[in-house]
Amino acid sequence: MKARWILSVVLIVGLLGMASVSFAQGDIPIKVRLNMMVAGDQNMVDFFQYDIAPIFEKIYPNVRVNVVGTGPGPAGSRAIIQKLQLEKKSGKAKWGIDVAVVHEIGAAWAVKGDLLRKYTDFLVAKRLVTRNTAKMALGVSVDGYVMPMFHSQTALAYNPKYVKNPPHSYAELVKWVKKHPKKFGYNGVKHGASGISFTAGWLYWKSGQIDILTKGPYNKKYEKSWPKIFGALKDFNKYVTLTSGNAGTLDALNRGEIYIGPVWVDMFYTWMRNGRIDPNLRLLIPTPGMPGQPMHYVIPKKAANADYTLKLIELVSSPKMQAKYIVDKFNWYPAIGDQYVKPYVSKETLHRLYKDITPEDLLKYGKPFPLTKYFEDMLEAYEKYTE
Repeated sequence: MKARWILSVVLIVGLLGMASVSFAQGDIPIKVRLNMMVAGDQNMVDFFQYDIAPIFEKIYPNVRVNVVGTGPGPAGSRAIIQKLQLEKKSGKAKWGIDVAVVHEIGAAWAVKGDLLRKYTDFLVAKRLVTRNTAKMALGVSVDGYVMPMFHSQTALAYNPKYVKNPPHSYAELVKWVKKHPKKFGYNGVKHGASGISFTAGWLYWKSGQIDILTKGPYNKKYEKSWPKIFGALKDFNKYVTLTSGNAGTLDALNRGEIYIGPVWVDMFYTWMRNGRIDPNLRLLIPTPGMPGQPMHYVIPKKAANADYTLKLIELVSSPKMQAKYIVDKFNWYPAIGDQYVKPYVSKETLHRLYKDITPEDLLKYGKPFPLTKYFEDMLEAYEKYTE
């Protein structure tokens, strides 16, 4: 009798659950246009437009997801921030952007500009986040305002056909480029974050102040040596090839125009799997290290459709979705704890992702970008002393 009663309760609860899901999925008559802005390379825009939007729209037939890309690097995030600033100045009750994906610097700018709403207390996936990047972005507290989309890392890609003994440090790289002029290439600081990451690594090496630059305090006195540091980078650039961007560096590597260059690990493996670069290219992180970063979901303060935005972020942040798309398809490192994703990832995928750069390498040589003010000062110093 007791068993029959329990079974009845389970069936009733199940039917109620199915009814509520059915209502949530198909019975709401209000049509919604979910406007999304994405800073980053084209692969990120494609991810939402061609992978996530169709899945989300099938679950919620009354919703259409509109995805707009704003370009790679801090410039892409700045374009989003400028749009939000205009929305704020307009005095509108509801803003035209429902969700955005921004770099750490973008999240820091947006929080300081009072452009975002807190939302992660209502996000189940936030319970699975294990890194501190969901709380701090370049020295700015973003706790409650962001959910990581993924974590990424930069590294030096090299062609072992031409580089038998690759340089494993910035000091070794300086010697190498003088022996092999124009065979190292990067994109400076204006056309993608791989070049910015390389520049930050150069600053960490030359200054010896990684902790101060990434943890604080902020003080101009720590920048006294920067003219000399970026002057040395200008001398270094005489021996290098300046590429057109993140993709441009990979293209130059594939064509054999350069033999070594900084790349994003995810783009590197995605291009390799798609047959766009030589499968024999390899990766390493030079000492003292190079930065990586997360990309963050943010919800504007007066987003018109924050309810559906929350559902979208929840969907993409689940362990199975992180495994299928973030890790397996796009070769990013997961936004949530590895332990929650690994049960859904094949051994082949894990081998591919950690073949050259191990978890231990990431822990030891994967660095954060400088604090916001140091970051901005670094870009200015590059323009002033290096270009």
